[in-house]
Amino acid sequence: MSNIARRAAIASVCAAILLGALKAWAAWRTGSVAMLASLADSLLDFVASLVTLAGVHIAAQPADAEHRFGHGKAEALAALFQVALISVSACLIAVRAVQRLSSGDIAADAESGIAVSVAAIVVTLLLTAYQRRVIAATGSVAIKTDRLHYQSDLLLNAAVIVALVSDQYLAFTGADPLFGIAIAAWLLWGAWRGASEAIGQLMDREWPGEKRRAFVEVAAREPGLESLHDLRTRTSGSQDFAQFHITLPGTTSVADAHALVEKLEARLEAEFPGTEILIHVDPAGHVDHPGNDLREADEIEQLKDR
Repeated sequence: MSNIARRAAIASVCAAILLGALKAWAAWRTGSVAMLASLADSLLDFVASLVTLAGVHIAAQPADAEHRFGHGKAEALAALFQVALISVSACLIAVRAVQRLSSGDIAADAESGIAVSVAAIVVTLLLTAYQRRVIAATGSVAIKTDRLHYQSDLLLNAAVIVALVSDQYLAFTGADPLFGIAIAAWLLWGAWRGASEAIGQLMDREWPGEKRRAFVEVAAREPGLESLHDLRTRTSGSQDFAQFHITLPGTTSVADAHALVEKLEARLEAEFPGTEILIHVDPAGHVDHPGNDLREADEIEQLKDR
């Protein structure tokens, strides 16, 4: 999976270089604020894609003596760096757009800007389609955040086309800087979404409710398993972690308990590949944390009540 994510990051870097070169030429030819905003976004995409490549590479390194849980959170750190870049870029674009709105200048040579924007849309569609397949295969949060940039580019490039047409052909003075401000706002919204997921990973946020419920449903199908509690889950990069306690009769032998745990792990790993699972066995009637419903709640019993 790490090789797949790495190839996607390299493709992103190459796309950013191509789009940056095209938009630099178009921004010089047109003087458009919307095109300048699009260029700034592509330059940031280039830097962010390099960070993504580094984050994916580090996250793919196997666990070592100092990082027993692996290096998956490098992806979340890379995503946060991208978010910071996007936020700064959006603010600078907004400032430039306000200055342009005050001056009343209009863009020139709209044809060049429109042609470049159409080409950028085609390249971006191809890249995001590839990234979607990679995310489905790996769950990489760094690639997911990188894809957010390029998804916003689709709207951004369409906005540039509308801005240039309105500014130069429809005599709508001020359309270009107004679209520049709208693009800046869109970039900030994308940054917020990317930050939320990355911070969630760094803070060890639990899996989404549907995924947790599906996990318990698979476990509940194991014969002999009557209770499952203290389920804790998290995601680090493309690696999932789940740990929980199960209850068995106190007379169960160590060998029998071990055999059931092995079968349960195999069942769960088949349904949730790539998940590191840790199971603790409690004797029936034992309570680890009296009064702590968050830890002692029986997930299987709750599943039956739903």
